[in-house]
Amino acid sequence: MSSGTLYDKVWELHRVAELPGGSTRLFIGLHLIHEVTSPQAFAALHDLGLTVRHPERTVATVDHIVPTTSQQRPFADPLAEEMLSTLERNCHDHGITLHGIGSGHQGIVHVIAPELGLTQPGMTVACGDSHTSTHGAFGAISFGIGTSQVRDVLASQSLAMTKLRVRRLWVEGALQPGVYAKDLVLHIIRRLGVKGGVGHAYEFAGPTIAALSMEERMTLCNMAIEGGARVGYVNPDATTYAALQGRPAAPTGEAWDRAVTWWSSLASDADAVYDDEVRIDASAIAPTVTWGITPGQGIGVDECVPTLEQIEPQERPLAEEAYRYMDLQPGEPIAGLPVDVCFIGSCTNGRLSDLQAAAAIARGRQVAPGLRAFVVPGSEQVAAAAEAAGLDQIFREAGFEWRAPGCSMCLAMNPDRLEGREISASSSNRNFKGRQGSASGRTLLMSPAMVAAAAVTGVVSDVRQLLP
Repeated sequence: MSSGTLYDKVWELHRVAELPGGSTRLFIGLHLIHEVTSPQAFAALHDLGLTVRHPERTVATVDHIVPTTSQQRPFADPLAEEMLSTLERNCHDHGITLHGIGSGHQGIVHVIAPELGLTQPGMTVACGDSHTSTHGAFGAISFGIGTSQVRDVLASQSLAMTKLRVRRLWVEGALQPGVYAKDLVLHIIRRLGVKGGVGHAYEFAGPTIAALSMEERMTLCNMAIEGGARVGYVNPDATTYAALQGRPAAPTGEAWDRAVTWWSSLASDADAVYDDEVRIDASAIAPTVTWGITPGQGIGVDECVPTLEQIEPQERPLAEEAYRYMDLQPGEPIAGLPVDVCFIGSCTNGRLSDLQAAAAIARGRQVAPGLRAFVVPGSEQVAAAAEAAGLDQIFREAGFEWRAPGCSMCLAMNPDRLEGREISASSSNRNFKGRQGSASGRTLLMSPAMVAAAAVTGVVSDVRQLLP
C-alpha cells in the first residue's frame, strides 16, 4: 500500500470514520454543483425532510445545457430553461452561491472554481461530473460522483469511499514545439489503456510535469478519468501558489504565508511509497489524434491507423468496431482525413492558454470552405481576457464563430451538436459514439492548436508545420 503520498496525507486529514465493509467516511471540503446532476439530489433531500448541511461549502454554476449563441432567457429549449430555473430555486432556498449567466463568473464548473481560488491544495473536491479530477492539478484530491452521492454530500458533507491505490506517472523530457499537455495525456492513455487506471489515483510527477503551467496540469488531471483513474493530481509547488495568489477565495496576508507552508507539507515525501510507477519520455511524443471510439485509440499525427496485427488481441474486437464506425481502414494515414466541424473549448481545453495556442495558428489564415468552426471560452472570465487580448477578433477574421461560455459540443446537452455522419476535430475529452450529439457522428480528439490546424486546412494536419 502507498504511504507518504499527497493522496495518503489528504485522505487521512479528511477521514471521519471507518465503516463496516472496509470503506471510509470522508469529509468533502468543496462541493461543486451544476444544473444537470443536482435537481434529483435536491428533490431527494426534500423528500427526506433534510437541508443542506454546509451550504457555504457548496458552489453552483450553469454550464452543460446553456446555449452558446443566444443566452437570452427564457431559453428556446424548455427543458434547459426548467433545469436552470430549478438550480436557481434550489440555490436560493438553501443559501448556496450560484454563479449564473451574466454574473461575470459563470462558466464550466471545472474552469470557474480554479479561477475563483476555490480549489486549493489539500482539499477534497467532489462534483456530479466525471471530470472533477481536473482540480487535482492544484494538489487536491478530487473526483466525480453520482446523483445519489450529490445528495449525500448536500446532506452530510461527507461520502463513503474506498481508498485507491496510487500510481506515479514520472514524466521526463521536453515536449516538442507543437506538442501540448493534451498530446501528453492522450499518449499516456494510449499506452496504459482506458482501463489501466481503474482502482488508482494517478500522481503526475517528474521534470516535465514541474515545467507545465497550471492550465496544462489541469488538462492532464482532467483526462485522468479517461484512463480509468478516479483521481489525478500534481503535487503543489511554486507554480501552484503563483496561480492561486490574489484569487478571490485565496487566503491573504499572514494567512497566505501559513497556507503556503501547510500546502508545501502535503506534497508527496521524497521517500513516499507508491503502489506502482510508470515512466514516460515526453520528448518522443508527437501531436496526437484519436482515430477510434475511445480516448485510448490514439496515434501520432504522423502515424497510420493501426492494423489488427499491431493491436493487442483483447483489444481487436473494439478496434474492428471502431474501423466500421469511423469508416477508416487499417493502415490509412490519419493526416489528410477531411473534417466537417472544428470545436475549440470544453473543461479540458477551454482556458485562455488553449485559446492563445489556437489563435496563433488561426492568425492570418482562413477556415476551409464548407467547414463549421467555433470557439467556446470556458468561462465569462476567460472570454473577457481573450477579448481584451484581441483573440476573438483573430478567430472571427479567420472565419471561426466566437461563442458564449458553456460546455457546448463536448456533449449532447445543448444545441451545439454534430449532424449525421459529420467528423469533428474536437479539443474535448471523449470520442464515444454519439458523444457530440449525432448517433452516427464521429469525433477526433486533439489539442486546440491541432483543431485550429484542421480548421484552416480542412483536414487533419500536423500543427508543427503551421507554427508561427
